[in-house]
Amino acid sequence: MVEFTFWFVVSLTLISAAIVVLSNQLIYSAMALLFTLFGVAGIYIFLWADFMAGVQILVYIGGILVLIIFGIMLTNRISSVRLSQTNMQQGIGGSVAIWLFLLISLVISKTSWFQVEAVEPVETVSGIGTLLLTKYLLPFEAISLLLLGALIGAALLSRKEN
Repeated sequence: MVEFTFWFVVSLTLISAAIVVLSNQLIYSAMALLFTLFGVAGIYIFLWADFMAGVQILVYIGGILVLIIFGIMLTNRISSVRLSQTNMQQGIGGSVAIWLFLLISLVISKTSWFQVEAVEPVETVSGIGTLLLTKYLLPFEAISLLLLGALIGAALLSRKEN
C-alpha cells in the first residue's frame, strides 16, 4: 500500500506540474500549482523530511500560492473571468527540457550508487528548532530583518505618488 501511495503522489505531482506549464488559463495553472506543491510535500514525507514538508505547506501553499491567486484575481487588467496567457517559446523550452532529461537520465544510469540499508530517522523538527534557536540564532534573526526590509521596501515602491 505504501508503494501505491508513493506512485500516486508522484503521478499527481507530475500531472499537475504538466498542467501548470501547458494550461493557457492562469487560474487553472495556479490551481494545478496547488496540487503540485502538495505532491512535493508528500514526497518530502516519504523522504522522512517532516520539517521540510511542513515548511512546504506553510510557506509555499499558505503564502506564495495564495499571493499568486490574489494577484491573478485582484489585478485591474481583468476584463473577463477567462484571463489567459500565451507561451511564445514553448517549443524551445520543451526541447531544452527533453535534452536535460536525457542528460540527467544518462548520468543516473551510468553512475554507481552507494547503497545502504535505510533506517528510519527520529523526529527532525525538534533538532532543527533547537539549532535555529541556539547555534544559528543570529543568522536566523538577520534573515528575518532582511525580509522585513524587503517587505517595507515593496510597500513603499507600490505606494501611489501624490
